[in-house]
Amino acid sequence: MFLWMMIALAVLLVPLTGGRLGNLARVRLRAVWAVVVAVTIQLLVITVFPNGDTMLHAASHLLSYAIGAVFLVANRRLAGIWLAAIGATLNALVIGVNGGVMPASADALRRAGIIINPAEFENSRPISDAKLSILGDNFAWPQPMPFSNVFSFGDLLLVLSVAVMVHSVCGSRLVPRALRRRAERQLVPETGVEPEVDERAG
Repeated sequence: MFLWMMIALAVLLVPLTGGRLGNLARVRLRAVWAVVVAVTIQLLVITVFPNGDTMLHAASHLLSYAIGAVFLVANRRLAGIWLAAIGATLNALVIGVNGGVMPASADALRRAGIIINPAEFENSRPISDAKLSILGDNFAWPQPMPFSNVFSFGDLLLVLSVAVMVHSVCGSRLVPRALRRRAERQLVPETGVEPEVDERAG
């Protein structure tokens, strides 16, 4: 929830930096289904059905990243999408080498007030002798702040990518002019289709 809050903050800053939020409705997004499927899989294994076959849950967790990659490839021309690709790749890499689970710092979990239930699948938890632990969930948005949680460097890149895309598309002064112009070329034109005239009328 913390990362979603950061994304919402980036969107709210658009009007304050000279951008137009209405431009978001003109973005050509492809393969949106991939994001929906990927998020649905993660919700199912983490929240709805946390009990069950741990290996199946871990494989499903990795599968969600593979499906999400379809969205990144399909929208590779969007401003900032390369940051999302790097962030997702880093997350998938560390999850993959640690058996389908993101290694988390015990201190970060403590500061975020997260208690791990050993009987349930946790997509992020402490792992002894974790590989590439530097890329794990080592950062915490601590209690008593709202939406306290842990997150990784890859997560930060994902949030940054969304911020870059949103501010580029909306024409915010926070991004270079060249990036704004590139994003403008990816938008659906504001002018609508001219209504057809019935020549028989009148």
